[in-house]
Amino acid sequence: MKSGTHPEYRPVVFRDRAAGYAFLTRSTADSDETIEWDDGRTYPVVDVETSSASHPFYTGNRRVVDTEGRVERFERRYRKKKDEES
Repeated sequence: MKSGTHPEYRPVVFRDRAAGYAFLTRSTADSDETIEWDDGRTYPVVDVETSSASHPFYTGNRRVVDTEGRVERFERRYRKKKDEES
């Protein structure tokens, strides 16, 4: 690989603000903020809105969405137009 063309791949802390969860991994993500980790070292920290700690797919907390009303409205709207064309 050419030197100077790829970003630095280094340890970075990703912090999920919604769940209050943080994890250390390697990434090329850049940040001006830093955080002192459990091992006593300082790492760049990247704030994220959703991670495995707060995403409904991973946590099992699913929201019930009322789609019945939407489907009925859709059918009423397009059933009228289809009946008028016939």
